[in-house]
Amino acid sequence: MTHTFYTIYLKAIYGDKSASHIESRLQKLIEQYRGRIPNPADSSLSERDSLLITYGDQVQDAGKSHLQTLNEFCESRLRGVVSGIHILPFYPWSSDDGFSVKDYRAVDTALGTWNDVEKISQSFRLMFDGVINHYSAQGEWFQKFLHNEKPYRDYFFTVDGDPDLSKVVRPRALPLLTEYETASGKRRVWTTFSADQVDLDFRNPDVLLEIFDVLLMYAERGAQFIRLDAIAYLWKEIGTSCIHLPQTHAVIQLLRAVLDDVAPHVRLITETNVPHADNISYFGDGKNEAQLVYNFALPPLVLHTFRTGDAGILSRWASDLELPSEQTTFFNFLASHDGVGLNPARGILSAAEIDALVNKTLAHGGLISYKQNTDGTQSPYEMNINYFDALSNPFGDEPIEIQVNRFIAAQAIMLSLIGLPGIYFHSLFGSRNWAEGVRITNHNRTINRQKLERVELEEELISPVSLRYQVFTRFRQMLLVRSSSVAFHPHGSQKVLDVGNNIFAISRVSPDGTKNVLCLQNITQQEQHIENLINKTARDLLTNRSQSSEIILQPYQTMWLEII
Repeated sequence: MTHTFYTIYLKAIYGDKSASHIESRLQKLIEQYRGRIPNPADSSLSERDSLLITYGDQVQDAGKSHLQTLNEFCESRLRGVVSGIHILPFYPWSSDDGFSVKDYRAVDTALGTWNDVEKISQSFRLMFDGVINHYSAQGEWFQKFLHNEKPYRDYFFTVDGDPDLSKVVRPRALPLLTEYETASGKRRVWTTFSADQVDLDFRNPDVLLEIFDVLLMYAERGAQFIRLDAIAYLWKEIGTSCIHLPQTHAVIQLLRAVLDDVAPHVRLITETNVPHADNISYFGDGKNEAQLVYNFALPPLVLHTFRTGDAGILSRWASDLELPSEQTTFFNFLASHDGVGLNPARGILSAAEIDALVNKTLAHGGLISYKQNTDGTQSPYEMNINYFDALSNPFGDEPIEIQVNRFIAAQAIMLSLIGLPGIYFHSLFGSRNWAEGVRITNHNRTINRQKLERVELEEELISPVSLRYQVFTRFRQMLLVRSSSVAFHPHGSQKVLDVGNNIFAISRVSPDGTKNVLCLQNITQQEQHIENLINKTARDLLTNRSQSSEIILQPYQTMWLEII
């Protein structure tokens, strides 16, 4: 890479005058890491790839570090089932279950050590979180900011006077600015998410270089995916919306260029819980920004599909999914450590349809979190509920078999779409709402963050009558079947088929065009018939049975028909 190459991005961020000096410092940083970052023998993505999303202390066993326990459990249960693990922030933290980081370069001693992380990386590809929009108010950097110590006194975004901030897009119904007493007097600090999460000031090149050092260190420590948390809010400009600004995209482009140079196997994945059109803008031109983006519209659209028994909206949305290049793909998921975001569905679902999802969530024992609008009003931001209970009422008397069938049907849709699947631990292992946790923490998101004792979990996973056994057994089978067909390659192609609104139908084709799998999903509790859809020999990969031209789908049944 030449100096001119990086200067292009630095000029877009800092202007012409500063770019050359900053680039010289950036080059020195890059050279420190060149040759130190291990390059895996095979870094390509395939149909065999899927990622487990989990906390480092998700599975606990007395006498062992949590990361050691997680490694042992995943080795035992998930080797060959998923290819990678997204360990949610495992750094020292002060709030938000890890997303208020006190030290980017350390492993929380309550979880384990870097050696524990390295052992997991020997069997699974790892995703690390780059929580770089904000930093813990209790961390060393901010404490030195409060004492007016260099260089940290200029690390955080502060606001003087009383500027007009009415255009700022707010993801929370909390104050945007928080006042702190410092050695140089009171200062108001930008706090996008909470008073304990103070926003870094990337207008300061020292901050950019510090963060790039951290992210390169993650690559050195074995990260093959770096998740850019809340990245849409990174750059602030008074008088603007302070979201999706050109400088934010330029920072991502610069990071992509640096990684392509020194660690080309490391992929960026952007976490932007925003409307779909804004979300996919983080692909850039398909070669210069994130290789993956979270497919945030999918979770609420799937819930809408099963609520209504109508796949029409989901099918039309999926028909428009396009990738800008073969270097990009979607990160498909239905559940995560957070709630089900509603912003991505706005403009796809009507206000009435979103309200219906909100009401159903409340009826099923879930909670709603709100955001602050620019006009001072509040609106639902996310639905806090376990995805299993979002689909089936835990207070009803519906047979558990039907509930499991519905849940697996929803997961089958996610697995059929083009992209890399991300599977939250509590979805893979059949968890339900943890209302007691919300009462303990007074945080809505705790409803889907219960930690589990390994002994109890293992007992349930060998009991055929348990919900965990039923969900995991069927989920595991789907993942294994999916990994056996190159038609599900994340860089293949897909085409949504119109076979009526009671069925979600999609054709998946391998990148070389040699394999074709027709994915059919009955999204209703009624038997569905399809005629004249296929005129060739077909085999259902899930049952290994041949299929005739007349297709009968039982309630919530999935068929993955390989066209021979």
